[in-house]
This record gives sequence, C-alpha cells and structure tokens, in this order.
Amino acid sequence: MDNPTCFGDRLAAACREKKSAVCVGLDPRWNSLPESVRSGVDESNPEQVAQATEMFCREVIDATSEAAPVVKPQAAFFECLGPAGMAALYRVIQHARRMGMIVLLDGKRGDIGSTAEGYAQAYLGAESAWQCDALTVNPYLGDDTLLPFVHASQEQGAGIFVLVKTSNPGSGFLQDQTIGNGTVYQRVARTVQQLALQRCGESGFGSVGAVVGATYPEQLAQMREEMPNAWILIPGFGAQGGTADDVRHGFLNGSGAIVNSSRGIIFAFNQDKASQGSWQEAVATAAADMRDQLAAAMGA
Repeated sequence: MDNPTCFGDRLAAACREKKSAVCVGLDPRWNSLPESVRSGVDESNPEQVAQATEMFCREVIDATSEAAPVVKPQAAFFECLGPAGMAALYRVIQHARRMGMIVLLDGKRGDIGSTAEGYAQAYLGAESAWQCDALTVNPYLGDDTLLPFVHASQEQGAGIFVLVKTSNPGSGFLQDQTIGNGTVYQRVARTVQQLALQRCGESGFGSVGAVVGATYPEQLAQMREEMPNAWILIPGFGAQGGTADDVRHGFLNGSGAIVNSSRGIIFAFNQDKASQGSWQEAVATAAADMRDQLAAAMGA
C-alpha cells in the first residue's frame, strides 16, 4: 500500500484512481476567456476581472476533475491582476482541493538561503499559507537552493518539480550546454534522481520530480532512464506541438509522469465554433479526450 504522507505515493494513487495522467494547466489569459465570462465586466476594475477569472477557473476545475488528477495554476496570470488576483488564486486552490485534485502551483520559485526557505514555507503542504501540494522550482542558482524546498516537501508530504529540460524553443541556450561529461540538464537530472531516490515512496517514486518538455521526445526518453525514481511533469502537449506518442517516453511501466495541457483544455471552446454545447462541455470533453489519447499511446 502507498504511503499517504509521501507525495510520490499520493500522486501515484490519484493517477490510478482516475486512470489518468492529465494535468490541467490554469493559464487564464483574460482576452481568451469565454465571452459569457467577460460580458459585463469593467476591465478597468481589477476586482471585477479577478472575480470573473476566479469563476472561470472554478468551472474549469468542475468540468475536468473527473478526468484529471492534477490541476496546475500558473501564478503569473493571477499575479498580473494584483492583490485581487492573488486572493482569487487562493480561492481557486481551495476549490481544487475540495474537488479532490492535487494542486501543483507553477511558480518556478528559486532563491538562496532563507529566501528559499520562505518560499517553501509559503507554498508547500496543507499547513502552509497557500496550501499547495506541489510547486515548480528553478534550480539554476545552485543545488543548495533546492534543499529548503526538499526539506519542506518532506516535512509536509508535498512535492517539488525541478526544471530540467523545458519545452520552450530557447531552452538550449543554457540547458543544452556541455559541462564535463554531459549537458547542464543532465547534471540537474542526476541531482533530481539522487534527491528522489533518497525520499522514495512505496510506489517507487519520490517527492522530488522533474519538468521535461514533450517537445523534446528524445531527451524525454533519456531523462526517464536517468531519473527512474522521479515523477516527471511533461509540458508542451497539444498547443505547443507535443503528442501522446511523444509523451509516452516519459512514463515508466505506465506511471511516473503527468502531462500538462493548458490552452488545449481550458480554451477548447475556441477550437470548434460550430459546437452547440457550452464552453464547460468543450473543456470537459477535451480533458477526457486527452486522458484517452494518453492511455491509447501507452497501450492501456
């Protein structure tokens, strides 16, 4: 039986329960929200915009919670709305928790010493201010900056996902540079694997995971081999060009990875203008279709 206090085990159990590896990215760009959500909102009033954004995100969560074990709010889209946006983010996180979803905040935090400790204490675990289950972390200030996040995640039963090989076109500028006998991203991957193995749960996966993009399937397959005990968060599916066949390389025996889609799910209503259904139905269908595509690619 999995250890419910180990994030790696909790995530494994959630994916098994829903037979899904879908992670729904909440990137609520205001101009892309449904007209019915934006209608009547005074766009010069940040409180009104934040309230409408919150409503949209809550309804996305309601529409996808059956097909997706994980939701990933992108902090930037709430931060840009000011204090009202941050209050909305907190309420969105609480709603996702009530709906039984694992909340992975995409904040890409990273700093030195006591500042890293502050970030870790702020975001990780049910006892933290933000009550997130997991957080994305930037390792490029050094491996010592990861340790406060690692310690907090261990204490709180939470998880972190360390940026290893990201999905953006310019990732090679730094991540692909050769140092010693490998690349920068390989060196980060080795550190992630060591940390994951030290905190490995009964599922075989630890509380320290990695971010590896679907847009680089060869590197994804390589990273799966180099990090057998780390969960992998795979962005880049759908709108960024990654396919189900690409992301299957990130799985180990059908587990160990979650695949993020943001625009492809939350703005699915824009893809079929002829649809007679509601935007919520389009979002729900997109999440279920993605779940089925991933299952089919892995032969499940």
